[in-house]
Amino acid sequence: MPKHNKKRNTAFLYEVLIREVIKQTVNKNIKQRNRVIVTLKECFKKNSEIGKELQLFKNLSDTCGLKIYTAEKLIQETKKEYKNLDTNKIFKEQSELIKKINKEISKNVFSNFVPNYKDIATLSQIFNDDVSAKRRVILEEGLLTRMTLKETAEKKKKSNLSGLVVNKFVDRFNSQYNSTLLEGQRTLLNKFILSFLDNGADLKVYLNEEIELLKKKINNSFDLEELKQDEDMTTKMEEVKNLLEKSNQKPIDKEFLQQILKIQALTKETES
Repeated sequence: MPKHNKKRNTAFLYEVLIREVIKQTVNKNIKQRNRVIVTLKECFKKNSEIGKELQLFKNLSDTCGLKIYTAEKLIQETKKEYKNLDTNKIFKEQSELIKKINKEISKNVFSNFVPNYKDIATLSQIFNDDVSAKRRVILEEGLLTRMTLKETAEKKKKSNLSGLVVNKFVDRFNSQYNSTLLEGQRTLLNKFILSFLDNGADLKVYLNEEIELLKKKINNSFDLEELKQDEDMTTKMEEVKNLLEKSNQKPIDKEFLQQILKIQALTKETES
């Protein structure tokens, strides 16, 4: 079996760059963050060959809760579409991207932790003709199992909306809650609603910036006389501080967003 070359895996290159955006945001290196965002937009545009390849990867990696017949058909149709891609062009665009990362960003980008790397590697092998037929069948069976899991189907349904429906929902959301929600809360929810349009990249960037701001506000609150005199409140603020410190270990789901919304409201009260 041929060894998997992660630098020649388009989905891997995309994921490490997304994580670089988050890392540089946390480090407050806005210039470097923007450089990475520009690279993402330039290299993964829809009409680029690796942009098309990435979308085919997403067809399979971002899909759950299907009936087995539908999942099998999607895998086979995606493989057919993949064969229409220009592999020479993919190699050339990957090479240009790798060169850009090395020269304009940092070689350390390739060391960024990608939690779903195993799934990414599996997809790459399914599309690879150099992998044995037996190996591909085994890998496809595992992918089929994941794509037909009902447990995550409802979560995916929520993000499987058309752009038109999302825009209408955002308008309705803003008009309904504009007078009661804080500006930061409205921004967070809007980005969450629209997150599936860019694989959550903009949401992740905003969350990292917002969490850093919330950490500062929580730390500042410990200087308040009211808080110093209230032992229970001090304990609760310590718990909130610890929650924020561990936020990068949590998935961005409904429960996590509700916690951030509550903390946004709490920090507003401490500023009043």
